[in-house]
Amino acid sequence: MPTIPEDQLRFVFPDGWFASKFDTWSFYCRQFMKLASAEMPCSKCRQPLECAVCRSKRVAGTKGIDILAINVGQTCWQIEIKDYRQTRVGNFFFLADEVALKVRDTLAALVAAKLNANDAGEKELARQALACPQIRIVLHLEQPTPHSIAQSKATRKSQVLQRLKQLVKAIDPHPLVVDMNDDLYAGNVTQIGATPQ
Repeated sequence: MPTIPEDQLRFVFPDGWFASKFDTWSFYCRQFMKLASAEMPCSKCRQPLECAVCRSKRVAGTKGIDILAINVGQTCWQIEIKDYRQTRVGNFFFLADEVALKVRDTLAALVAAKLNANDAGEKELARQALACPQIRIVLHLEQPTPHSIAQSKATRKSQVLQRLKQLVKAIDPHPLVVDMNDDLYAGNVTQIGATPQ
């Protein structure tokens, strides 16, 4: 069973699956990340955009999801992990936008890796991921204990899921926002377990 540690969590996938930490791929870190330094020009005057406070130039940046899991010939899972149990973060609405950007950049990286990755294993995983007829998007979100009923874990989770559905509908019309208390990531399709390390 493929097992992927991520911070204080451990993700266990069924036998026969491929799972890897995408954001540590050699292709992603050494080849694809070079796109991150592209400067963002103003659409009117074409000058590079800068921060109004510190004057640093704004760059395009790239982001990748945490785990890429492949149920060969069936589903490519893009899993982003956020563990806020030890923080006091109260607003999670921004997470959906961050996940959507990571999914977009990961898809672009997979296409490029399929064609140009130097690592043969990564090239093959990219090919298998893109050959899957279905892509599923999962935000694994561990939340801190809420301080009010209005900001319950269920309410926060629902708000993030609603925004995520709006953003990634073209890729996965049914994205998931889950935590360790959720038994199944995909209903009756498969079981992916997340446990504390």
